[in-house]
Amino acid sequence: MNSEPIALKHALASFDDLWSPRIVTRVNDYEVRIAKVEGEHVWHVHDHTDEFFLVLDGELRIALREPTGERTVVLERGAVFTVPRGTYHRPAASSGSSILMFEPTGTPTVGDRHDDIPAHVDATTGHELRH
Repeated sequence: MNSEPIALKHALASFDDLWSPRIVTRVNDYEVRIAKVEGEHVWHVHDHTDEFFLVLDGELRIALREPTGERTVVLERGAVFTVPRGTYHRPAASSGSSILMFEPTGTPTVGDRHDDIPAHVDATTGHELRH
């Protein structure tokens, strides 16, 4: 773990990949990840953990499949939302968007179950941030 402060602006400037989160720090058994996002992710579900999102820049839309039907939440810059475990969801974003996620270490970006993974989505458990 880094013992110095991390400026998210500089961390985001250090990579260009979309839907490919970088681990900026760890808190107990959790990772704080940042990602640049654009277009649609993949429908997926995390069976054993909630997923926390904070929009750093731009806008994030999260489509949800809930017992009452489908709905989409729209998150503007500075907004947070937690997708409950067991809920199918698909994030999507416009150009220039970035997010911060808080998840248990080792959580796959495409969940425990998912649709076909498009080429622009990195199926990973996060990449270490290079300074």
